[in-house]
Amino acid sequence: MPPPKDVVKIAIQMVGAIPQLIELQQTKPLASVLKDVCDAWSLPNAERYALQYADGRQTYITESVRHPPAHAGPAAAAPASSPAPLSLQNRRDIKNGSILRLTTSPDQEAERLYNGIQSKNVDVKTDSLKKLASLSQDVTFAQEFISRNGLKQIYSIVEEGNDTGEMLAHTLKAFTELMEHDFVSWENLSTVFIKKIVSYVNMNAVDASIQQLSLSILENMVPTSHLLFELVKKEVTLDRLLTHLQVTNAQLQLKAMALLIALLLTATDAERRDMMDYLRKKNIRQFIHKNIIHSSEPLGDEMAHYLYVLQSVSLNLCEQRMKTSMDPYSQEERDLLQSLRQTAFESESEAPAGNFSTERRRSLCAKEFRKLGFMNNSNPAEDLRRAPPGLLALDNMVYFSKNTPNAYSRFVLENSSREDKHECPFARSSIQLTLILCEILHVGEPCSETAQAFYPMFFGQDHFFEELFCICIQLVNKTWKEMRATQEDFDKVMQVVREQITRTLALKPTSLELFKTRVNALNYSEILKLRQTERLHQEETLAVPVLELREKLKPELLELIRQQRLLHLCEGTLFRKISSRRRQDKLWYCRLSPNHKVLHYGDVEEGVQSPPIESLPEKIPVADMKMLLMGKECPHTKEKSSGKQNKDVLELAFSIVHDVEEYCLNFIAPTRYEFCLWTDGLNVLLGKEMTSERMQTDLEVLLSMELKLRLLDLENISIPDSPPPVPKPPSNLNFCYDFSHAEQ
Repeated sequence: MPPPKDVVKIAIQMVGAIPQLIELQQTKPLASVLKDVCDAWSLPNAERYALQYADGRQTYITESVRHPPAHAGPAAAAPASSPAPLSLQNRRDIKNGSILRLTTSPDQEAERLYNGIQSKNVDVKTDSLKKLASLSQDVTFAQEFISRNGLKQIYSIVEEGNDTGEMLAHTLKAFTELMEHDFVSWENLSTVFIKKIVSYVNMNAVDASIQQLSLSILENMVPTSHLLFELVKKEVTLDRLLTHLQVTNAQLQLKAMALLIALLLTATDAERRDMMDYLRKKNIRQFIHKNIIHSSEPLGDEMAHYLYVLQSVSLNLCEQRMKTSMDPYSQEERDLLQSLRQTAFESESEAPAGNFSTERRRSLCAKEFRKLGFMNNSNPAEDLRRAPPGLLALDNMVYFSKNTPNAYSRFVLENSSREDKHECPFARSSIQLTLILCEILHVGEPCSETAQAFYPMFFGQDHFFEELFCICIQLVNKTWKEMRATQEDFDKVMQVVREQITRTLALKPTSLELFKTRVNALNYSEILKLRQTERLHQEETLAVPVLELREKLKPELLELIRQQRLLHLCEGTLFRKISSRRRQDKLWYCRLSPNHKVLHYGDVEEGVQSPPIESLPEKIPVADMKMLLMGKECPHTKEKSSGKQNKDVLELAFSIVHDVEEYCLNFIAPTRYEFCLWTDGLNVLLGKEMTSERMQTDLEVLLSMELKLRLLDLENISIPDSPPPVPKPPSNLNFCYDFSHAEQ
């Protein structure tokens, strides 16, 4: 007979004692459980002890989690700017077979370490700080330590000490872990403390681990208030961060990039523009392209995300011009517009212009603007009143005319000499192309918290957007000629150009030259071939007999997909912890047992790709899983609802509800692909249908392959929509062979 649901069988260890095997009643008060355990080992004062996991993070088992008491003082227990919601208890997470350890209670340990870090003995103080850095990851211990005004002692060690060795590294690590729980506001830090942290970043002769921790502290600090942002921006110069980016230590490089991104995201639009201009002058793009993207070390997920953000921030500098319509009364903007005409038709209008009347000159200008491809040639500024793309289109046209004057003149003069109906309108094409590029590159959209999709060629070129435009506007002219297009075909041509650009960018070319080569190779005839292949593939699968065959094949292929999903869960995935404040660098791993009965998970270190299942201490029996939640339904997305919720995080979030609804294992998938595979696999374990878009894609691919194999013998044979009629039965069956006569 199975044990009751609220009873779990566990082992409890203690140094120097024989382990106890007990049945833990979850309804029994934790104090009573501790007393029974202590009585079995004849230990007095049970209130001085606590249980914690023996493996993994060694978290304390708690009945309830309390906020730091009010008497802790403003420096110790000020309300956090975005307090993290806390679970009431974690004892319900204990599973059958868990191994716990009897240890000193959190309040006793906090008191001991609080005294230890004030010791005059350097060895005792260092050991206490090392232990503090380890235990501070536990929320219960952190509360006890903070309630004793422990952070004040941490501040003192940093502010008054001159040590830059092991002791300081443990101190900064402990401080980082304590602040991670969001019990204390970053705004309460003193200027002396902050400047001390800044000094470690600015020092040359200091241990790399201390600089990494200092950079991480400043990164956390910057987004919390504008005053802290201004202080850090003033004390840690961009030149200093660029120096850290040039080191060979990948972790130090990563933390420097993290602080740079935090500064850029927190800055105002004007400050961000100034910072990006300065970085451009320092050739940061070329450095990143050479020393980070093409370095011998593989690019990690975290660095890929920061490069994506840097690319997004840089492209978003175009947003203001993109959303600004042309002002026909602005002399500066009118001069830019006139420069387009003068560059293209300078030789034609230069000599006789002085002899023309005002009316004749206006007529000549209108004719030249019409040749340039403006719809409203008498007042071309009207064409640029549409925003987006606004003035960004004008900027691109001027850049093209000034930086590639030969290509510009060739484009305009070549088309102005064609018949009216076949000329490719330069201005109209430029305006529409600018809008297409803004949409493809997501100009003006907020940065995702998890995306890693950056274009390597972006960092290999200054003025990336303008240079990309120069390549693509010439592509428009080339495609226009290949399609023998007229003015009525304008939208069709731009649709083909969008497809050419999108398909080429999907190949992730490493340079603009490579992009130019590939996008020009993808000519109109190639696009037609691709479209025809896709259309034929779709048409051949729409015949009625083929649809019936598809339905018969589906169950077998769905089972194949289910097995693949479960196999992926058995291999496991590395997940990142993301708090409401920032992108985390903490990792945890989850995988399904080979017998598909237990989910194993636990924290892992950076660089661990596939930890063995034995090293993952936490478990959830599949039988205890009740429900799968996704997106906004997940508790960890509801916890962040007070801040600006990021759409991408919602699309990657899912949770497993187990035992009772209050207890969930929360996930944020690294990619949409992993999200689909995990949610499908968990639905299979729960006996439900797979619902992800990836399942539909995989099913279509498998069905397509299977149908092609089945229909190989019918190539070039038309399949009728209905089966041929079954002939009537014959009038007699005399043609049948009588086996009975043969046997006689």
